[in-house]
Amino acid sequence: MMPPTPLAALLVLPATPAPRPRLGLAPSSRHARGTVVRAAALRALPRRLEFWHPRLAAVESGPPSSQSSAPPPQTGRSLFLIGLNAGFGGGGGDGGGDTDLGWVRVFPHVLTASMANFLFGYHIGVMNGPIEDIARELGFQGNPFLQGLVVSIFIVGAFFGSLGSSALVDYLGCKRTLQIDSIPLILGAFIRYLVSLFLYAPGKVPVGIGIGVNTVLVPLYISEVAPTKYRGSLGTLCQIGTCLGIIAALSLGIPSESDPHWWRTMLYAACVPGFLIVAGMQFAVESPRWLAKVGRLDDARKVVEDIWGASEAEKAIEEMKSVVVNDDSQASWSELLSEPHNRVALIGGSLFFLQQFAGINGVLYFSSLTFRDVGIASGILASLYVGITNFGGALVASNLMDKQGRKNLLIGSYLGMAFAMFLIVFSISFPLDEDVGHTLSITGTLLYIFTFALGAGPVTGIIIPELSSARTRLKVMGFSFTVHWVCNFLVGLYFLELVKLFGVGAVYAGFGGVSLLTALFAYNFIVETKGRSLEEIEMSLSPCAPGEPK
Repeated sequence: MMPPTPLAALLVLPATPAPRPRLGLAPSSRHARGTVVRAAALRALPRRLEFWHPRLAAVESGPPSSQSSAPPPQTGRSLFLIGLNAGFGGGGGDGGGDTDLGWVRVFPHVLTASMANFLFGYHIGVMNGPIEDIARELGFQGNPFLQGLVVSIFIVGAFFGSLGSSALVDYLGCKRTLQIDSIPLILGAFIRYLVSLFLYAPGKVPVGIGIGVNTVLVPLYISEVAPTKYRGSLGTLCQIGTCLGIIAALSLGIPSESDPHWWRTMLYAACVPGFLIVAGMQFAVESPRWLAKVGRLDDARKVVEDIWGASEAEKAIEEMKSVVVNDDSQASWSELLSEPHNRVALIGGSLFFLQQFAGINGVLYFSSLTFRDVGIASGILASLYVGITNFGGALVASNLMDKQGRKNLLIGSYLGMAFAMFLIVFSISFPLDEDVGHTLSITGTLLYIFTFALGAGPVTGIIIPELSSARTRLKVMGFSFTVHWVCNFLVGLYFLELVKLFGVGAVYAGFGGVSLLTALFAYNFIVETKGRSLEEIEMSLSPCAPGEPK
C-alpha cells in the first residue's frame, strides 16, 4: 500500500498557470459535452503535481491572472460611486500613479450582498446590548438557563441554516437565495418585537437559520462575482459589513441605558436591512459560475461582460467551461470524503475550529470588564471601542489582501493575536502597578481585536471558497461554517466554567497557544491564492493527470 500523500504537498499550486486550449464543443448531450470539456482541460495539466516540501509551497512568484484594470466607462452611477468610495478596493493595484478603478462595476453588487453581513452584525449587537432589559421585561432575569437559551437557540438555527444552504443555492442560485433568505430574518425580528418570552426565543430560530445561510452564501457570492484582481479586497466586505452592523446596533442601543423598553425599537429596526437586501438583490447580477454550472453559458458571458469588461469574457468563459461538467447532478456530502475535496474540507473545518478556540468570543465577552477597570462603566461604550477597532483592522485588511496575500495575513494575524494574549496574561499574572496593568490589558485587548480583523476574521471566509472546486464549493462552505457554529456554541457554553476553574490568565494563555498553533498550521498547509482565478486554482489542485484513474 502506498504511504499517504502529505496534505500540503498536494495543495501546491504550480508557479506558472498551465496553458488552456480553447475548447470547441460540438452539439451533443450535456453529459458528453461536460466529459469533453473536462478531458480537454486535464490534458493541459502537468502529468502530476510535484510533491514539494510544504514550506516551499508558496506561489507568490506566479504571474497574476490578467484582469483588466482599465477604468470602465464612467456613467452617472459609476461617477457617484467613485466619489463616495475613492480608494476602496485598491488592494489589487500595482501601487502606480493612476487610480485603479477596475472594481467599480462589480462594487454595487457585492456591496448589496454584504448587507446580509451587516444584518448579521446588527443581530449580534442587539443580543449583546440590552439583554438585561429583555430579561427583566420578559420575566427571566436571574435565570441563567433561560438567558443561555435565548443566546444559544440562535446558534442552533445558524447551524441548520449553514447545513442546508447548499441545497437552496444549487436550486435557486445565489441571487434568489439571498432574497428568499431575508424573509426569515424579517419575520424573526417582527415576532420578537411583538410577543412575550414564549415566542421570543423561538423567534430567534428563523433569524439563526437566515444568518446561517447568509454566512455561507455571501463570501461564496463575492468570490464568484469579483474579478480575480480584486477578489481578496472585495471579500473583506463580509468582515466590514459585520463590524458596521455591530457598531450600528450598539450606537442605536445607547438610549436603552435610560429606556428599558428601547430594545423593541432595536428589533423593529432590524427589519429595514432585510427589506433593502430583497430590493437591492433584484438589481444585482447572478453568479456567473453558478450560471455556467447549470448550463446557462450565454447568461454567464453577459454577466462577465457587464462587471469584468468585454475583454475578459472569452477567457473567463473558457476557464469556467474547463472545470464545469453540465450533467444536471448536484454534489453530494459523500464527495467531501474523496480527493481533493476531503483535503479542502479538512482545511476549512480546521481553520474555523482554530479560529473559535483562539478565543475571539472570550475576549469580546471580557472586553467590557477590562474597560470597566479603567473607568469606562458603560458596556455599550466599551463594545463600541472594540467594534471600531475591529472595523479599522478590516479596512486595513481590504488594502493588504491582494498585495500581501491571504497566507501572509493569516500568519501575521495569528502571531499578533498570540502576542496580544500573552501581553494580557503578563498584565494579569505579574505584580504590576495597577494603572500599568490596566493599560497593558486594554492595549492587549485592542491589539487582539485589530490583528484578528487583519486576517483571522476575513481570510478564513475568503480562502475556503477559493480552494474549493466549482462542484463542491457550496458543500465545503456549508461544512466549514457548520464547524464554526458548533465551536462557537461550545466556547460560549464552557468559557465561564474554564475561567472559574483555571482563572482568566490560564485561559488566555491557552488562547495564545492556539493562536501560535494556527499560525504554524497556516504556514505549512495554506497555499497562496491571490492573483489566480478560481478555475486556475481548481485545476492546479486536481489530483489526476491524463490517463490516471480518478
